Amino acid sequence: MAEFIPVAAVNAVQEGRGMTVFAGGRNVALFKIGGQIFALDGICPHKGGPLGEGICEEGHVYCPMHGWRFNIRTGDCEERPDKPAESLPVRIAGEMIEVAL
Repeated sequence: MAEFIPVAAVNAVQEGRGMTVFAGGRNVALFKIGGQIFALDGICPHKGGPLGEGICEEGHVYCPMHGWRFNIRTGDCEERPDKPAESLPVRIAGEMIEVAL
């Protein structure tokens, strides 16, 4: 069973932007959209690009390496539906973001 672990302060994630944190032995991409926090596996399944550094636009993040577009809420990949980014459960505990890994 996945365990929720603290990964960042809520105020560390800027609205409409992504950031990468290292937690539980892996990269996790965090995003804030409409005041809500979402988390995806931080590594693009295509070529390993850092999704947390991608451009965010209209609820999607574009991988900075090759432009694959992922739905921030679900991890679905627009270009390759068979290659989604793993969406990770998120909860807020006080001022901390916790992600289930």
